Amino acid sequence: MGRTAKVTRKTRETEIVVEVDLDGSGKADIVTPLPFLSHMVEQIARHGLIDLTVRATGDVEIDGHHTTEDLGIVLGQAVREALGDKAGLVRYGSATLPMDEALVIAAIDLSGRPFFVWRVPLPKAKLGTWDVELAPIFFEAFARSSMSNLHLRLLEGDNLHHIVEITFKAFAKALAQATRVDARITGVPSTKGTLA
Repeated sequence: MGRTAKVTRKTRETEIVVEVDLDGSGKADIVTPLPFLSHMVEQIARHGLIDLTVRATGDVEIDGHHTTEDLGIVLGQAVREALGDKAGLVRYGSATLPMDEALVIAAIDLSGRPFFVWRVPLPKAKLGTWDVELAPIFFEAFARSSMSNLHLRLLEGDNLHHIVEITFKAFAKALAQATRVDARITGVPSTKGTLA
């Protein structure tokens, strides 16, 4: 049985369905009412080698907060569910990636203990119709619902689009590493015998 999951969340503010295959090839079928957010989530699939289908609607006439946060929640839940018992899991992943002048480091531990650190200073601005201040909202929601420890840090950068995009790509690469299975790992990768 593959490492797949399908999670649905429906509230008075949003309706989101996410399907993941952690052993995919990076296929993305992403539909949200926020085109820049859709573009960023596509980066997660492509660079994380995760097959990802997203169908999201939300009250974007108010703003993009609910849709962005809830998508982070549902994606995190789907990844956590797809990991199953975590036997043989690499668990840790990190990536330092450039995009022109921008350089970001991402590190993740699928530890079962949620924690989030954001050191990517962003101005209050928009990329398309999406407020860039929602980037940490998305990642914090993912960390909390996937029960992972996630750190994101900007090392260099001036162009807002480059900074946000390379943050998503670095996250994707770190997630790709952490979600891999290594045949040399026996059971759960923890001296405690549990990831919780």
